[in-house]
Amino acid sequence: MAKKRLVVQFGMGHSIRRRDYTEAAARAIRDALWHNSLTVAEAFGYPKEQMLIDVEIGVQKPEEVDTSKLMDIFPYGRPTIRVVFGGLDIPKPHRDGVNVIANAAVMVSFDMEAAHG
Repeated sequence: MAKKRLVVQFGMGHSIRRRDYTEAAARAIRDALWHNSLTVAEAFGYPKEQMLIDVEIGVQKPEEVDTSKLMDIFPYGRPTIRVVFGGLDIPKPHRDGVNVIANAAVMVSFDMEAAHG
């Protein structure tokens, strides 16, 4: 069997006041997930627990994201999370600090036999 990607979802999240990269990442993941109702598992006859979920998060300070806090967002499946440099830090115009923006790509795959024909 081979890993076959079936879905890609995108989201954006932010931390306006606390400069919290983990919370911005969590909001980006939720944004990607909560705008969809996936039925691909049932359509192909797989339990939802067999979903292979690859998550890529982009933020300006990847080292400040605690990926262990992001795992509980997923109600089922087997998520793996990779944090990379990306997103945006937007300076606040009238005081110190930045608005943190995170971007997320959530990819759903299953181990499936290749179709021939």
